[in-house]
Order: sequence, then C-alpha cells, then structure tokens
Amino acid sequence: MAFMEKPPAGKVLLDDTVPLTAAIEASQSLQSHTIVRRYSDFDLLNNSLQITGLSLPLPPKKLIGNMDREFIAERQKGLQNYLNVITTNHILSNCELVKKFLDPNNYSANYTEIALQQVSMFFRSEPKWEVVEPLKDIGWRIRKKYFLMKIKNQPKERLVLSWADLGPDKYLSDKDFQCLIKLLPSCLHPYIFRVTFATANESSALLIRMFNEKGTLKDLIYKAKPKDPFLRKYCNPKKIQGLELQQIKTYGRQILEVLKFLHDKGFPYGHLHASNVVLEGDTCRLLDLENSLLGLPSFYRSYFSQFRKINTLESVDVFCFGHLLYEMTYGRPPDSVPVDSFPPAPSMAVVAVLESTLSCEACKNGMPTVSRLLQMPLFSDVLLTTSEKPQFKIPTKLKEALRIAKECIEKRLIEEQKQIHQHRRLTRAQSHHGSEEERKKRKILARKKSKRSAVENSEEHSAKYSNSNNSAGSGASSPLTSPSSPTPPSTAVEHAPF
Repeated sequence: MAFMEKPPAGKVLLDDTVPLTAAIEASQSLQSHTIVRRYSDFDLLNNSLQITGLSLPLPPKKLIGNMDREFIAERQKGLQNYLNVITTNHILSNCELVKKFLDPNNYSANYTEIALQQVSMFFRSEPKWEVVEPLKDIGWRIRKKYFLMKIKNQPKERLVLSWADLGPDKYLSDKDFQCLIKLLPSCLHPYIFRVTFATANESSALLIRMFNEKGTLKDLIYKAKPKDPFLRKYCNPKKIQGLELQQIKTYGRQILEVLKFLHDKGFPYGHLHASNVVLEGDTCRLLDLENSLLGLPSFYRSYFSQFRKINTLESVDVFCFGHLLYEMTYGRPPDSVPVDSFPPAPSMAVVAVLESTLSCEACKNGMPTVSRLLQMPLFSDVLLTTSEKPQFKIPTKLKEALRIAKECIEKRLIEEQKQIHQHRRLTRAQSHHGSEEERKKRKILARKKSKRSAVENSEEHSAKYSNSNNSAGSGASSPLTSPSSPTPPSTAVEHAPF
C-alpha cells in the first residue's frame, strides 16, 4: 500500500488497551467468541513469554493418563489460572503475543510488515534517510513500530523513526490531522524532545527523532538497555530501587511544567508514563505528542476508566503523573490502584503528592490541577535553570479542531466509564443475589410464603362455611354477602397472621 493511499473503507479502529478475559469451556464449541486452543498452543505461548523472566503457572505436560476425567478437570483449572495470571498483568495483557492468542480474528495482521511497507514508500520520496535496523518490540504498542535510522551524508548520527496506525480516538479531520502532525517539528520547549521530521497520511503517521543513547526515564529506573524488548526490560526487573529525592523533585517539576504548557495551549496529551520521558543529563523531555492526534489510547486507560471523576485529559495527565511519581519513588509501579497505604518514602512531601493522585479519596473525588501540584512543597522550591524559551504556534483554526477532538475523546471516556459502572453494579447485584446469606433469606421467605398461603386457604374455607350457615339460619343480611359493602378475600388475607 502506498504511503499516501487512503485506509480501507469500514476499517475498525480497536482500542488495544481494553483488557481481554478468557474462560476455558469443557466442550469445543465453535460459536462466535469461542476459539479452540490445545495444550501445545499454551506451551508455545508460554515459551514466547519466557522473555519476561516471569515464572508463569502453566501446568506441566503429561504423556500417560492425559485423557482421565479427573486429570482433564484438574488441567482445565490449571489452564484457567494461567490465563487469569496473564490477563491481570498490565504489561502482558497489552502485549501482541497475548492479544493474538486470545483474539486471533482481530490481531492476525503482521504490523511489522505493514510498517515496513509504509516506511519503504516514504523513503522513495525522501532518499536522504536510510534504515540501519528495526528496533524490534522496544515499545508496548501493537500498532507502533520503531526503526534505527541514519542520514546518508551524516552516517555516524543515529535517529529513531516511529510509525503508528490510527487509534479509536482519532476525531480530527484528515486535513487537520496532517497539518498538526507536520506542525510538531516547530514545537520548541526545554522539556519536550524535539521532532526532527514528521509526516502523515489518512491512516498513519511517521516521525523521526534523534536516538537517545541513555534511553527513557523507565530505562534509568529499571537499569535497562534502551534497545532491548519492552517485555524483557520491564516485566520482571532484577533490582528494584527508586530514584534519589532530588531527582524525584527535579524530574517531577520539569514534567509538571511541560504538562501545564500543553494544557495552556489547549493541546491534548494523555500519554504520560515513564517510557514517554527521555533523559538528557538532568533534564527530562516528553515524547510522543503525536499520540493524541493519532487517537491512540493511553497506557493507563484500563486504570482510569474505572473512576468516573477522572474524565478530562487534564485529570488523566495528573493521574498518570501519580503513577510516574510512584515509579520514580519506589522503583516499580503500584500493585493496584487506588493505593490504600504507601510504603516509606524519602520524604513525606512525596507521599502527600501520591495521596492527592492515587489514594481512594483522590480517585473517588477527582484529581488536583497541575497548577495545584506545582504549589505543593515537593516541587515549589525546585529551581529551574533553563533559558530556552518555549515556542509552539498553533493556528486558531487548528486550536478549534483540537478543542472539538478533545471533547470527543473525553465523551468516549465518559461513556466507557458509565458502562463499566453499570456492569460493576450488575455484577455486585448478581454476586449478592447468589451469596449463601441471600439464599438462606430466600428459603426463609419461601417458607413464610408457603405458611401464608396455607393460612389464606384455611380462612377462605372458614368464611365460606360461615356464609353457608348464616344463609340457612335467620336469613339476616351479612356484611360478607352484602352487595353494598363487599370485602374481597385479599383484604382479609393481607392482614391475616402468618
């Protein structure tokens, strides 16, 4: 496909951050959403995931007696546990290996091959660039690929080319999208990593930046090599150690400053995490401003989509900053969010910021603003020495397009949060209804109802017998038979003793 061709009509833009779940069935049903997987498929996946260094609970092979009913039931439990471990691991659940295993229909394409085709078409019109090597799997995104580059007349300089497909939050028109992508090289800020070249078509974007030998902030925290695959670097770090307090203060202040700059410009970001920050000396620089233009979902979307008060891109940035600060402080991401209690930190000022962004109260009531975080003691006394003046001129027409796109992104997030909230309420109700206590209550109510019915039948029979005797005796009018004051049986029964 030529680089400037239009995307196929009716193309489905999947949100790759939506967690997949899987349940093993006893039968080999071939209905929709059901796939057949043999043990050998699990074994193949597990071998591929050895790159992570994690000890995953795949049940061992068994050659003799593997058709016994008891063994099959036990094996099914073991494989289900294996799937549960994978799908609840944030990094593994987003990786291409797991997505293809669980959803081969939607993840059958070879995205590396697609990227190579697009990049090859680009080089036909821009012959001064040359590919040195693919940087295989250094990122977490399935539809974003990287290549190490060089300029032919400057062979010693190394650059990185990134190619990315469109995402589900791409709401800009094709024209505005391409204009904004091409505007990115003009963005100058001391805490934004500069884009050397950028271009786009109706279905993807291609950007070139200088290659940073030190790698990202996440590489520094995890003591990782920048060119290594994402799964190897970050799934199971050998040494967990946070940064020094002064580093936390300086890097945090710099990142907050650039977030405030983007918010003031009306430029949506929403993609802050440690792998999107590079280090040059003691200076942090933000990466991947193009992600929001492409409509790509955030790395932490499966987290903040659970909290209805985190419903703007500004609040998303603050929530993601909380994750980043936690990782800088403790050398690893939080086990779960919200965080009930924080481990000892280098300063209580760090914990104060973490509590304002990751605690139960913060997630329930909403995030502070970036300006509020800048005023907190952890960052307010940090002196910034840069003399570089920020520059990023966005034409008024494109600013309006960004505003509308931002509103659409937030609208989709709010709708997703609403659906998750409704599903959670339904699940809680079903769980409560099926609990042992509720079953006992229903049994007691059923017995009471049965006794009540018996009393109703007994009283109805007594009333009919009394009626019959009165009619056969004096012939006097009775309230039970008088047409002027009828007393229906249900009224008498409603107040009958149980």
